[in-house]
Amino acid sequence: MSGDERLRQQRTGNERELDPDYYKHGGFPKFEVAQPGEGFGRFLTAMRRAQDLAVSANPDPDTWSAAADRVEELVTMLAPFEAAEGVGPANRVPSLPGAGSLLMAPYHVTKFDAEAVELTVRFSRFHVGGNYAVHGGVLPLMFDSVFGMVIHATGRPISRTAFLHVDYRNVTPIDTDLTVRGWLREAEGRKAFVNAELRDPDGTLCAESHGLMVRLLPGQP
Repeated sequence: MSGDERLRQQRTGNERELDPDYYKHGGFPKFEVAQPGEGFGRFLTAMRRAQDLAVSANPDPDTWSAAADRVEELVTMLAPFEAAEGVGPANRVPSLPGAGSLLMAPYHVTKFDAEAVELTVRFSRFHVGGNYAVHGGVLPLMFDSVFGMVIHATGRPISRTAFLHVDYRNVTPIDTDLTVRGWLREAEGRKAFVNAELRDPDGTLCAESHGLMVRLLPGQP
């Protein structure tokens, strides 16, 4: 076991001693890795492609009607299996891009420790705001997710985002493997000040962010 892992376990153990409901703040479920089978991965790939086509295709009216029929059939098929947060496999399959969630652009974590969290992410046509650039509103979502990963990687307890500031430095391209890096700048009691940056393959800074994550109190949602 590495020093970082020991420190993380020690911190978590201390938090549980102070707060027996550590995993129950506001009803937060304890997320565990899901194993939904390879069909789920195929489903996510198809859904991501469908999202891209939903914002880029320009077929005739009859094709739109036929497509709507098929989507409605899919909704009817899946509706009986709707489950509570933390029960369905979405966001609980680390081996899949985006951990198996369609909320985020597909990403892969390449580093996860107390020093920093790093991942590769690839935006597509679905994320375009205009002129084939990633919509500016998509990036805060990505940075906020990275901040949450940083909190977990550093062994800090469950926290909420108090604020998040983004500086846009250059246009963020689609269909390109980008690198995101997030780290804990400093911690003070319940407060954790975090930073993150997004770069293209040439190292050009596309955007950077800083924010404040605040530890939840016992029973706080």
